[in-house]
Amino acid sequence: MAQQTRFIMGDRAPNEGEYMEVGVNDHHMGINNPKHVYLHKGEKFPENTNDDRQWKLKRHGKGVV
Repeated sequence: MAQQTRFIMGDRAPNEGEYMEVGVNDHHMGINNPKHVYLHKGEKFPENTNDDRQWKLKRHGKGVV
């Protein structure tokens, strides 16, 4: 079974790392000034800027994957 890669407020972080906000349909334009947060495994994700955003693990060296 595949691991979940996008998260919403209240979900728990599966791994320690830096997470950033991404848009639900931001494949072409991206979003300006996304929020970043560093979480330890098991910590809850904070509130998103708006309902169309989710949290995703930021991959260093390769951008967001």
